[in-house]
Amino acid sequence: MTSKFGSSLADPTYAHLFSLTVLSPIEQVGSAAAYLQTGMFSARRYFVLLISSVLIITWLNLSNDVYDFDTGADKNKTESVVNLVGSRTGTLVAAYLLLVLGFVGLTWASVEAGNLRAIMLLTCAVICGYIYQCPPFRLSYQGLGEPLCFAAFGPFATTAFYLLLGSTRLPILITNNFMVFHFPCHNIDSDGFDRENLCLSITATVLSASLLVGLTTSLILFCSHFHQVRLGTERGSVVVKWAVMTLYSLLFAIGLSRALPLSCIFLCAMTSPIGKLVVSYVEENHKDKGKIFMAKYYCVRLHALFGAALVAGLITARILVTKHIPKLVFQ
Repeated sequence: MTSKFGSSLADPTYAHLFSLTVLSPIEQVGSAAAYLQTGMFSARRYFVLLISSVLIITWLNLSNDVYDFDTGADKNKTESVVNLVGSRTGTLVAAYLLLVLGFVGLTWASVEAGNLRAIMLLTCAVICGYIYQCPPFRLSYQGLGEPLCFAAFGPFATTAFYLLLGSTRLPILITNNFMVFHFPCHNIDSDGFDRENLCLSITATVLSASLLVGLTTSLILFCSHFHQVRLGTERGSVVVKWAVMTLYSLLFAIGLSRALPLSCIFLCAMTSPIGKLVVSYVEENHKDKGKIFMAKYYCVRLHALFGAALVAGLITARILVTKHIPKLVFQ
């Protein structure tokens, strides 16, 4: 479904929008899912992860700009970073320097949390970004941009943020409530403390939340180059309609399975008017290249509001509801 002419992620305006508005809900949902289980929040680790993620997204944007320059896709693109800077090599070196710095930050957070599973998931997310745009793969040209985006920002990144923001090397008193939510990575002393570290289990709650986040993120990517989709604009508008319907149908199915707290289902359902706005706007303007450009901004709004609703629902469940116990999926 992705444009054969490359992604618009290299557009500086869109890159800034994607980095700040799209990444924040993803990390916030992971953080809130961890808070639901542990009642803990590490502001320092949160901001290290956010800054590191922005650096990696900037690598994604800059390197995509370089490779589009190589193919000639950005030959007449005035906002191309390569064209603005006048140096392909300099732009590429800067891109990979940012990738290294960002990955160092992610690694530091994983080491501090004592959770190697998280860095493995984040590595998978980075690999998705690489094969999405970098030679010899460039799978975005093969219509695989949205599936890769879904995997990278949904199950991989959201689950990794959950693991990092809920795990700790600090001694934690094990109580009956917390025993439900944690499993020890090492033996626990007789006084009730794990002297090494304590890791979160992966639950149906965080996996369900990550699927929903992945859908809204992929919808942004799809609509960011809507006029270039291989399906044609009319069929593309149908895809958008079914994507939004799938989002809310999946939400209610998850609610019936009780994988997410009822507070999440209720609050997320309240965002349906913006979902309807996305669908109606695309249906009415899919043939107008000037107007359809705005579709991605409506999708960003849906992503941000839906993510905020998820976060609010998870925090509310932790504060007010004691009966919701996330189902264990993986240890």
